[in-house]
Amino acid sequence: MPPPRSPRWYAIPFRVLLATLVGTLLCFAVTLLFAILGTVITAKLQGIHPDMRIAYRYIALPVAAVAGIIIFALSLLMEIRHYRQTKALAAIERLS
Repeated sequence: MPPPRSPRWYAIPFRVLLATLVGTLLCFAVTLLFAILGTVITAKLQGIHPDMRIAYRYIALPVAAVAGIIIFALSLLMEIRHYRQTKALAAIERLS
């Protein structure tokens, strides 16, 4: 059996940025969907034309920005924790 490979620290930023990008885009898409539906329903009830800029500028974009910051922080913490745990387990396995 080959010796266990030690974890690589330079993979952390790539995985963090990828998770942040995917999570932020997904959050933006879902929020935009519901914002558009809410804007259309509100406009229909008021009898006016829906202004989609509201859905983009004031609802979906701020929610996605806040979610992106939260996702970045949490994924960074999780990746650092995983790196340290894997590094400790690899050291223990090398000793035995």
